[in-house]
Amino acid sequence: MSKIEVRTNPAAIHAEYSKGRIWTARILWGIVVLFMLFDGIGKLAKPKQVVEGTLSLGFLEKHITVIGVLGLICTVLYVVPRTRFLGALLLTGYLGGAVAAQLRLDEPLWSNTLFSVYVAILAWGPIWLMDRNVRRLFWNRG
Repeated sequence: MSKIEVRTNPAAIHAEYSKGRIWTARILWGIVVLFMLFDGIGKLAKPKQVVEGTLSLGFLEKHITVIGVLGLICTVLYVVPRTRFLGALLLTGYLGGAVAAQLRLDEPLWSNTLFSVYVAILAWGPIWLMDRNVRRLFWNRG
């Protein structure tokens, strides 16, 4: 049985991966974090456009704050290196709910509906690039 190794030491990470891989992971991570912060804070601030958009999806106004807080909790877990995997998993579920809400209204598939899928893929990108244990889940068959 192999020991699962968690790399949290920045020097060890830099020694193992190329600068290109590290920066690609950082950029993908940053895009996801910025988008999710924008989304969560927007739901807490409740500007007119957010309220109208959420109501058009069939949610009540009282749900907007709860949705925003849940999104921000997932984002905070994603930001912390030790909980990044859990955060990505929870973000995937959160974004899956967004896909379901869009599908229910028969929104355009390639833009509105799949946008959340694109964000989820971006969220897993840095984990795939920087965590060899995640890559082993798919590539080691023995």
